Amino acid sequence: MNDIKPGRIEPYAHAAAGWGALKQVAINLVREKVSGGNYRSLLAQNQPDGFDCPGCAWPDRVHTSTFEFCENGVKAVAAEATSKRVPPEFFARHPVGALLQQSDYELEQHGRLTDPLVYDPASDKYLPISWDGAFDLIARHLKALPDPNQAAFYTSGRTGNEAAFLFQLFVRMYGTNNFPDCSNMCHEPTSRGLPGTVGTGKGTVTLDDFEHADTLLIFGQNPATNHPRMLGELRDCAKRGATIVSINPLRERGLERFTSPSHPIEMLTNSSTAIGSLFIQPRLGGDFALIKAVAKGLLELDDAARAAGQQRLLDVDFIAEHTSGFEAFADDLRQQDWQQLIDESGVPREQIDRLTHIYAHGQRVIATWGMGLTQHKGAVATIQMLSNLMMMRGNIGRQGAGLCPVRGHSNVQGDRTMGIEEKPTAAFLDRLGQVFGFTPPRAHGYDVVATIQAMLDGKVKVFFGMGGNFAMATPDTPLTFAALRACELTVHVATKLNRSHLVHGKAALLLPTLGRTEIDLQHGVAQGVTVEDSMSMVHLSYGGNPPASPNLLSETAIVARMAHATLGSAQVDWNWYAADYARIRDAVAKVFDDFFDFNARVAKPGGFHLKVASRAREWRTPSGRAQFLVRAVDTDTPIHRARAIHGERLMTLMTARSHDQYNTTIYGMDDRYRGVYGMRRVVFINRADMEMLGLQTGGWVDMVSVWDDGVERRADGFLLVEYDIPRGCLGAYFPETNALVPLHSTADGAGTPTSKSIPVLLYPVNAPVSAPAGA
Repeated sequence: MNDIKPGRIEPYAHAAAGWGALKQVAINLVREKVSGGNYRSLLAQNQPDGFDCPGCAWPDRVHTSTFEFCENGVKAVAAEATSKRVPPEFFARHPVGALLQQSDYELEQHGRLTDPLVYDPASDKYLPISWDGAFDLIARHLKALPDPNQAAFYTSGRTGNEAAFLFQLFVRMYGTNNFPDCSNMCHEPTSRGLPGTVGTGKGTVTLDDFEHADTLLIFGQNPATNHPRMLGELRDCAKRGATIVSINPLRERGLERFTSPSHPIEMLTNSSTAIGSLFIQPRLGGDFALIKAVAKGLLELDDAARAAGQQRLLDVDFIAEHTSGFEAFADDLRQQDWQQLIDESGVPREQIDRLTHIYAHGQRVIATWGMGLTQHKGAVATIQMLSNLMMMRGNIGRQGAGLCPVRGHSNVQGDRTMGIEEKPTAAFLDRLGQVFGFTPPRAHGYDVVATIQAMLDGKVKVFFGMGGNFAMATPDTPLTFAALRACELTVHVATKLNRSHLVHGKAALLLPTLGRTEIDLQHGVAQGVTVEDSMSMVHLSYGGNPPASPNLLSETAIVARMAHATLGSAQVDWNWYAADYARIRDAVAKVFDDFFDFNARVAKPGGFHLKVASRAREWRTPSGRAQFLVRAVDTDTPIHRARAIHGERLMTLMTARSHDQYNTTIYGMDDRYRGVYGMRRVVFINRADMEMLGLQTGGWVDMVSVWDDGVERRADGFLLVEYDIPRGCLGAYFPETNALVPLHSTADGAGTPTSKSIPVLLYPVNAPVSAPAGA
């Protein structure tokens, strides 16, 4: 309990953003000691001739304003533009064991890495190494492996398209499809679910559709923290009278009221815009039942309208012309028991009916979702049920309507487009092999969870991380730590120090790279990288700040030099490609038809939109039509089984970000919209559950997860905070609670960790804890 530090809980009474956001912008620029010259980079953020925000993947418009950044975007830029440095002398003073005792926030605050480093086990320190020495070490380890599948290559969503394309080409020429990536931990159920219904694993809307939508259904999202620029679009929608429904266990402040820093009148008058028209709070894991309930209610309304000779509520023309499987789907809905849907969703029937009425009368409906839908056992089925619902009224493939998965990291969708995919299609591999004259490996590779297990089993001996913080982003933290430490070599490409660099293999390298905000010079010519946002827009990004160190390499250069050291350049001249990124884009255009004239099209302000077939009502399914899928309510989940044993004492925990973090990067210790200041070890709980458990606000608890493998997973020392959250549900921050997520508790058909539905038991601090019975 020595790590429990005082903080305060104080409900936040203001609208999202506004002066509070501007105050935090100033605080972060000062905290990171950003020089005055680098302040200018904010004016280039999300501009056609500037750089793409290194934070979220919300799309950009072709701007007329120079202020196109948000609070969390500034935090991300300040983290890169900081004047604080972590040179080799820092590691001479700080052994790895000592650094491991520091918090994630403290590690972030040290500043930018400046030089390549190699781990020295004798001194437990990172020591300087030349770039040539680093690449030789990687090449020796990779060449020594008897099977290329004994190496895994992780990719963070901040990696640009050029580096990602070259990376996947190198790894496949090396001989494996082991591409665990951050998609595996977030929107993988989207990528696996949508092809079964509409044929394409991407969203069907563009930013322009928000100008025409009259109804927005926002599932499992907290835009004010995770993609704040989305609030500007929601504000505009609300101003013109669109109905916005928030469907989330937590009532998030940004979906209640928003004060736009870009609108002087709101700022000067301290006024705000109401965003949400209706707030529905399903219990954790209840979204599938709720969506199916709305579909059932809609069908019943349509049956009644048809019987009365009134206008149909279903889009019968769309269903007849573009879909298959509707009759089986409708039969299943008619047979579905209402009470089961109410019980499983945790939403009263009157609220379901109100939501159904809103959807039935919306003429142009957009459904958006985040990880609140994807990090559950039944996530794929949930997204397919949402697709079913949208197809019932033809809300796919027309202006102002469609499916809108909101990706997290800035280029996570682009990396997948470029081939960062452990299950590549045969067509892609055929084309890649044809263009580059080799035979790509065909066997599917490891995703994130499978990679961790393979490292534990000794099947993966080399781990290469292209950005990110693998050790802290992944589930079952102690097990992940053990997996990384079992490797013969771990390599991390990074801008700043994080915990993954300290949880290393027998040999380890730390390779510093340029940030998105920095000038990338290759042979004296500034290079731009391309990114693809959540809505399939591809655009160029040029950094403007001087590099944090003269000894940094770009991600593209790191990949090229590693490939040259490992494979040589007889077949592919890696360094030639890295000398001019336009050459890589020309190669991309040869592999992917949708990237024709890549360099010319991306040079235009705003870039270009990649064709999404389902947006054009082209259905790349086996039937050639959009497919209604019958999906049953799953009542045999780990939560159901654990509750059958433990009764109402069993809680369901969701992990979430605080407002002062982005993914695993901790920028500060506050979560002001939820009223938490100066601390992170808190757990949000319904007052009635506290009373039922004999606990009280301000008390401290330990959490123990319930699983059937006999392993005790626990997270100790959390402050109870009374909150508006459904009965039986808890919320807490990751990565502090990732240790509670069992490694093999994953989404069916996607492999995504079930971080939004963790069965746990609470115990008062210092209370004896017996091992909970399995689920």
